Amino acid sequence: MNPHSVDSRRKASIRGRFAVPQDCGQSLIETALVLPLLLLMAFNAINFGYFFFAAINLAAAPRNAVVYSVQGFATPGQLVLPKAGPACAGGTSTDKSVSTLTYNDITGVLPTSSGAPCPNVARVQVCSESVGLTGSGSSLKTSCVQYGPGSQSWTPDSDPEAPGFVLNRVDIVYTVQPLIPASIFGLSLLPSLNFHRQVSMREMN
Repeated sequence: MNPHSVDSRRKASIRGRFAVPQDCGQSLIETALVLPLLLLMAFNAINFGYFFFAAINLAAAPRNAVVYSVQGFATPGQLVLPKAGPACAGGTSTDKSVSTLTYNDITGVLPTSSGAPCPNVARVQVCSESVGLTGSGSSLKTSCVQYGPGSQSWTPDSDPEAPGFVLNRVDIVYTVQPLIPASIFGLSLLPSLNFHRQVSMREMN
């Protein structure tokens, strides 16, 4: 037997044991290319779910507030229509106003800036008979008052059966910040969005 051939086979066997597969580098490249796409999908899914959660809470806040603006007086403890404001300051208020209820509903579940006064969280408009009435006859409408940042205002419609009924209305505009910011890893994520929700309810005049 040729000793050189035995030695060659032995060396080839040793090299085979420690050889690095040729496709290892290819797998790393594929992972590097696909990982940003997977992260983009995951982060946007989280942000979209949070936006949906925020939208649900923003829909509930004006609904509770407008019901309170109409039915708040129908209790033994309060025989007059609740006031539209003032809005709460720092998240608390001894005043049982419609705007306070609206702000408390959103600040209980949605994040707010540290130390920011409660009205600075969102734009809230309350249209109620407690603020006043404008027009007459079939054009009778409730007056409105605004709280919080921004300059948006909205005019309530006349009730179809005015002046026997008037429409109370509560609007809220809230800027929802994504949980995962767009700057992370340089990916393009969902931007901040302004959510506007309004609810109207009839009140017997």
